[in-house]
Amino acid sequence: MKVFFASLGCDKNLVDSEVMLSMLSKEGYEITDDETDASVAVVNTCSFILDAKQESVNTILELSDLKEEGKLKVLIVCGCLAERYADELMNEIPAIDAVLGTMAIPEIIETVRRTLKGEKVRIFPSVDRELPEFAGRTVTTGGHYAYLKIAEGCDKHCTYCAIPSMRGKYRSYPMEHLMKEAEFLVSEVGAKELILVAQETTLYGVDLYGKKMLPELLRNLAGIEELKWIRILYCYPEEITDELIDVMASEPKVLHYLDVPVQHASDSVLKRMGRRTSHAELKEKINMMRTRIPDICLRTTLISGFPGETEEDFEILKEFVREMRFDRLGVFAYSKEEGTPAAEMPEQIPEDVKESRRDELMLLQQEIAFEKAEERIGEVMEILVEGSIPEDDVFVGRSFLDAPEVDGFVFFESDSELVSGELVKVRITDCNEYDLIGEMLDEFTE
Repeated sequence: MKVFFASLGCDKNLVDSEVMLSMLSKEGYEITDDETDASVAVVNTCSFILDAKQESVNTILELSDLKEEGKLKVLIVCGCLAERYADELMNEIPAIDAVLGTMAIPEIIETVRRTLKGEKVRIFPSVDRELPEFAGRTVTTGGHYAYLKIAEGCDKHCTYCAIPSMRGKYRSYPMEHLMKEAEFLVSEVGAKELILVAQETTLYGVDLYGKKMLPELLRNLAGIEELKWIRILYCYPEEITDELIDVMASEPKVLHYLDVPVQHASDSVLKRMGRRTSHAELKEKINMMRTRIPDICLRTTLISGFPGETEEDFEILKEFVREMRFDRLGVFAYSKEEGTPAAEMPEQIPEDVKESRRDELMLLQQEIAFEKAEERIGEVMEILVEGSIPEDDVFVGRSFLDAPEVDGFVFFESDSELVSGELVKVRITDCNEYDLIGEMLDEFTE
């Protein structure tokens, strides 16, 4: 019996999919990446913003067409869209056999068995359900890097975000659970890079241990001998502590890279968003990090066109981007999410204004990013090999500046035969927009 998995949305969702894939494999199901060759299809959906919801619905509809053609026996929908719109999905798309809430991961085997018998299944545990023990992962990222989800849920309740209603309150995975999983990912899968993810990584451990334990987790992970890189994503700026920066500065395996989503820079907009930092505090935090770790790479995300955003607010945001010169920056046009306080706010911004402001910010950031890429020419960097482009006779890798899927690449030539996961030294000789170009040195880093 072959199972096809479509995992959509964020890397945290991907971890959930990899856990379910492992469970299905252990039960004897064969995993296929060809939906036309599968008997069972599972769509792990995203519902963060409108574009993500549309992608999820389109994927479900494409697979429902296969089912109606007789090429699929069972179609299962899980994840955030299922948690949020179960009734609508079941009513509007009859081909769906099961909908599972975000915390129903342990029930995937039961669901497949029941749906293959012809049952219609709905399973929705509490979004605050106790987190399961680590029982395995089928890593889909190639093996040389893997995501480590360190917590579930969120307590921040930003006014634009529906995540707490879909994922529950903030719950950290116990330290021993994470160390067991990390050891598995490194020793059994071969991961050289672990990427720490959660709705918010900086608060790790507060619920279990009464204090922020991310620095201690980093120290423990750094003790895994074969692990070479540790990258941290999703750090709320107000929760970044001196201790965290100390560990980043002193522990060689922790990359000088932080993803710090600030969302805006106008105090009036930040207040309406329910954010807990001011314009001045954001600048102070960013300047502190750059003073303590001069080569730190900072990624952020912004929202354009939040309800009530005036031209003055937008000018403040543009000036903030010019002054802070983030290494990496993404912009979302505000998405009106039902059930959130922001959706009910007056002064909703027209779609064309939201999108034009987004485009203007991205053009501004493009100039900054291209300048920063040029500044890297002449540097020697450690590169994690991702693969090659045989027809161009070049290898592809990532530096500490580059998180998978969201950042750039380093393209380089080498006389040696390299495999994914190797770490090599590359001298940067040129750049092409967001990407760097270089040549490998004879000296390996291992």
